[in-house]
Amino acid sequence: MSLRNFSRLDEAEVKSVDLHEGIDSTIVILNNRLKANAERPEIQVIKEYGQLPLVECYAGPLNQVFMNILSNAIDAFEEYNQQRTFEEIKTNPNTIHVQTEVTTNQWVTIRIADNGMGMSEAVCSKLFDPFFTTKSVGKGTGLGLSISYQIVVERHKGKLLCRSKIGQGAEFMIQIPLQRIKSSDETPK
Repeated sequence: MSLRNFSRLDEAEVKSVDLHEGIDSTIVILNNRLKANAERPEIQVIKEYGQLPLVECYAGPLNQVFMNILSNAIDAFEEYNQQRTFEEIKTNPNTIHVQTEVTTNQWVTIRIADNGMGMSEAVCSKLFDPFFTTKSVGKGTGLGLSISYQIVVERHKGKLLCRSKIGQGAEFMIQIPLQRIKSSDETPK
């Protein structure tokens, strides 16, 4: 059920959806990567969901944005944890905080923040560039955030921003309109 909700294969067009359902489905799919293992305790996911109405969007692609950002946070924890002991991680656990809210009458904001090692300003400025990656060879293509940017900015006429500082984690902010803004090539002539 979560995989079906995530993929939205039967919903290629714009549809009014519950964004929380998409975020929850993404988290369920990533559950195996969030569970405790021999190297670290469980990655905690804290959800602070606001009262959201149904949002008019391309649900499948938007769920892919959630997947890319959450997967990158988990990858960043894996790298960060190589420098920490199990006890250090237990004392200061890996945490992903997901917050949603209606910021004005017309926009929804989804914040996904982690308490990982963070990124420099130079890295943040390149995050959405195609083929840019901070991962080692063979671990990443550098396309996930570039594609996410296209989905949010070009398809949904929204904003995708990242705030981060070394040692203070990273926060991605997705802002999309409640009702889809049609592009000029979609308006009837």
